[in-house]
Amino acid sequence: MTNELNQDLTALQCEEIPKGSKSLIIPTIESNLSQLRGWEAPLNYAEINKTFQFKNYYQTVAFVNAVTWLANKEDHHPEICFGYNQCRITLTTHNAKGLTMNDMIMAAKIDALLD
Repeated sequence: MTNELNQDLTALQCEEIPKGSKSLIIPTIESNLSQLRGWEAPLNYAEINKTFQFKNYYQTVAFVNAVTWLANKEDHHPEICFGYNQCRITLTTHNAKGLTMNDMIMAAKIDALLD
């Protein structure tokens, strides 16, 4: 079941982030993370990541393809690392040198692919 924050975030679109933009402040990141299932930030809060588990390689690759389609649609591209039955997604906004709402939107939309 998708929570209220995810519903709000999945209704939004990623926006162009000009180079030199400011990243989100830590309390905003923590507030969003508390409502995104399983996403974590390292101590520097420069990115968020999550590892997804699957039954087999076919399901993993199908998920990677869905994330790739979504990333192209939103024009916000995560780092994707996958193996036989798992996929790790890392989100950050390079132009802000940290996290922006685009990363939170993408995290919610990636989660929604499995709802």
